[in-house]
Amino acid sequence: MKRVLLLLSALLVSASALAATPWQRIQQPVPGNAQSIGSFANGCIVGAQALPLNAPEYQVMRQDQRRYFGHPDLIQFIQRLSTQAHSLQLGNVLIGDMGMPAGGRFNGGHASHQTGLDVDIWLQLPKTRWSAQQLLKPQPLDLVTADDRQVVARHWQPEIDSLIKLAAKDNDVTRIFVNPAIKKQLCADAGADRDWLRKVRPWFAHRAHMHVRLRCPANSIGCEDQPAPPPGDGCGAELESWFLPKKPGSAPPVKREPPPLPQACQALLDNHLL
Repeated sequence: MKRVLLLLSALLVSASALAATPWQRIQQPVPGNAQSIGSFANGCIVGAQALPLNAPEYQVMRQDQRRYFGHPDLIQFIQRLSTQAHSLQLGNVLIGDMGMPAGGRFNGGHASHQTGLDVDIWLQLPKTRWSAQQLLKPQPLDLVTADDRQVVARHWQPEIDSLIKLAAKDNDVTRIFVNPAIKKQLCADAGADRDWLRKVRPWFAHRAHMHVRLRCPANSIGCEDQPAPPPGDGCGAELESWFLPKKPGSAPPVKREPPPLPQACQALLDNHLL
């Protein structure tokens, strides 16, 4: 009986965690001049655009979730990067989560992706286009070993290096989040051309994709940018700190309630859910 109660409790917690947020009830972009509002982890967007779903240079996964909206700058970046990758014959670019029609908080999987300036791009470059079924239920390729210390040699391809480097050298990109082991491999492979590595930041998970973030658009006065990454390529002590053993007794981070929405985002939400 106790096991049944524990199972029911776990299911209720899981269902609560995945409950739809109010932003998911907004099915179409909010009309107006494109404006990213707030911070990447607490914001929204007016005038978002949908990424065209049919293109020869890329494919959009999990289209049923309708997470393929973003600021026009993000749409143009994805198209620009995919065209470059296609011309270099790197493979088929696979686009994961972008944002919802009005941005805002997802019901799971992301704290950011709220202002239409973030996109997940898989570090998997198939030479042939995926079928509709593969795109609907994609299988990520884990690039990191079980001990989290290095990439899986048989899965790592030079094309992955090239794709991340292309993205990092784009002027609109401010950060690219990857697993620390992937950053470590990029540092080892970079050679003398290393300036772009500054934008590539180690972060938890991100074992099969890179999370690309753009700078706030010039005309989005309510958009909150992050400080620039620290100087240097980030391949020294900063990176090695990710591989140090955890200190005894260190507590896991405390989960906090989301902060209040920016006033403009709250007003947008109120107006569209009347």
